[in-house]
Amino acid sequence: MKAAQLTGWRKPLEIADLPDPVAGEGGVVLKTLACGVCRSDWHAWVGADPDVHLPHVPGHEFCGEVVEVGKGVSRWRVGDRVIAPFILACGQCPDCAAGHQTICANQAVPGFTIPGAFAEAIAVPHADHNLTALPESIAPALAAGLGCRVTTAWHALTGRVGLQAGEWLAVFGGGGVGTAALLLGRALGARVVVIDVVDEKLDYARKLGADAVVNAARTDPAAAVREITGGGADVALEALGAEVTVVGAVKSLRKLGRMVMVGMPAGEHVTMQLPMDAVYSGQLAIFGTRGMPAWRYPSLLSLIEGGQVDLSPLVTRHIRLSEATGELAAFDAPAPPGVAVITDFTS
Repeated sequence: MKAAQLTGWRKPLEIADLPDPVAGEGGVVLKTLACGVCRSDWHAWVGADPDVHLPHVPGHEFCGEVVEVGKGVSRWRVGDRVIAPFILACGQCPDCAAGHQTICANQAVPGFTIPGAFAEAIAVPHADHNLTALPESIAPALAAGLGCRVTTAWHALTGRVGLQAGEWLAVFGGGGVGTAALLLGRALGARVVVIDVVDEKLDYARKLGADAVVNAARTDPAAAVREITGGGADVALEALGAEVTVVGAVKSLRKLGRMVMVGMPAGEHVTMQLPMDAVYSGQLAIFGTRGMPAWRYPSLLSLIEGGQVDLSPLVTRHIRLSEATGELAAFDAPAPPGVAVITDFTS
């Protein structure tokens, strides 16, 4: 199979012919229909993720068609179209039994701990516990975007901070997760303000229905949010993983507000200085979140199929496998609006 392989930090991905994956016991092999290029992949590309060892195939936002079924798999057949979360849980441990698959101690993470989906095919372990049927009405490119950015935003807003209709949501970061949070927040009945430093992203957010936008390069974003919302946001979602956006998100909240950190902290941002006086005096709640359990897919897919949210504007670029390096390099600076998805794996 063709795959884009990482052989050196920050080096162009090499398009290589690799052995076809094999479905182990309990697993399946998918023909990759689409795979998103995410900022988390950039962390792997630059060598900031300790789980990644070279050579390696990145890619964790994917959907595909089942082409091989391993022994013991009962739910899936060859030809099924499916989508998977990027955290593949074992399905057997106490955390999985309690519905907390995202903290499974035996998890596998494509593109990080196991080979990913920048390839024509990918092996998925524990298939019965992780895969969800992909409705025919949802195009593969959009489904790939669901695999990380949309599902992570959905779980952050509904499973962690419990965003309610009528509340103000401040989204710090107008990239893929931030755009997903904007669209989902609006669908949930919230009012949304998007904060970024790139006018192009802010213009895009406004076109997608943001109630307000703030350019953090020109003003104090927390103060601007407090003014726009009349005292502060009820919920802030941080989508970058940097100290400056985390601090801004905390300071933008009204008293008893909730902040959820979606952005992946790495490198110099692993340790941050936070305004704990604001947390204390405002009686704020800070949540971490990572991924979404597979059992939560039906509620999100139902929202999409029912026409209550249109996520199609999220995907702005369909690319070839050989173009993935350029998209990764774009994350060195503020990237363009929307999500790039690999849909051509032949070149």
